[in-house]
Amino acid sequence: MEKPDNRIIEFIRKHHVLTLATSLNGQPWCANCFYAYLDDENVLIFTSDDETRHISEAVANPKVAGSIVLETEVIGKIQGAQFEGILIRPENEAFGKYKLRYLKRFPYAVINNSPLWVLELTHIKFTDNRLGFGKKLFWKKEEVDSL
Repeated sequence: MEKPDNRIIEFIRKHHVLTLATSLNGQPWCANCFYAYLDDENVLIFTSDDETRHISEAVANPKVAGSIVLETEVIGKIQGAQFEGILIRPENEAFGKYKLRYLKRFPYAVINNSPLWVLELTHIKFTDNRLGFGKKLFWKKEEVDSL
């Protein structure tokens, strides 16, 4: 798998909150979640209860979108990633691997019993004004499984 540009990877690594956007029956929704990023697999890992609206919608329609942003008022420092991906619930050995990686980033989550979710990134648009006003870098997964 071709990895995203290192500048995209470094940006995602530096942050820890994503906005997840879902849609069901033409109705959009979004939620904010703490995440851990595995750059070797290009996935975001987070926890969230099954009863939440965003998870209920993502189970019905696992194609999701979202963003990760740097909060700044300085135009020359604006950075942000918009992404598309497929949400899955890991099982068996994969669950254990992802749980360990999530707990490494958020050790206090050991007391959290919420289900674990993995967002397989399929497309990323990264805006980085440090590279020039409105400069964008793009990455797209070569093959996307159709759902």
